[in-house]
Amino acid sequence: MKKMIMAMSLALANIAPITQAASIGVIDLERVVEGSTYLKQQNSIFQQKIQPQTTKIEQLSKELEALQQRAQSNTKLTDAEKQQMSAQYQTKFQELNQLQQSVQSSVQGSIKQIRTIFDARVKLVAEQLRKENNLDGILNKNSALAYDAKYDLTDKMIQKVNAIK
Repeated sequence: MKKMIMAMSLALANIAPITQAASIGVIDLERVVEGSTYLKQQNSIFQQKIQPQTTKIEQLSKELEALQQRAQSNTKLTDAEKQQMSAQYQTKFQELNQLQQSVQSSVQGSIKQIRTIFDARVKLVAEQLRKENNLDGILNKNSALAYDAKYDLTDKMIQKVNAIK
């Protein structure tokens, strides 16, 4: 009888941790992104950085459009004038393409760098919040089917992410 009680006690002891619910916090990652002063600052810096190229792209586009309209509206051009306009168009078109590719490359590189830094900050703060609140894990709000609002750590996450310099 003692052996049977002992065996049942051991079995219950092994099952008990399985039935204990995990404590999970939830954050709204979209709100964290929207509330990030770091991302807003980096966006502003980046916009200023590419403004000259953006202006040049707009200027080249207008020049190409003007050349095209001039060629279409002026039907009495000589072959030499047509060749000259075609050469101008090709030169401006190539310049425009190179500038667009340069801006695109710059944008992609900046986004990658900003994202890497921001992801690291979010993960660092998530781990801090997990430890501070004695949680087993933290999920993105979109990954949780249902949760109690008391487990929402979004505001704390935004404050802590913005506090990192």
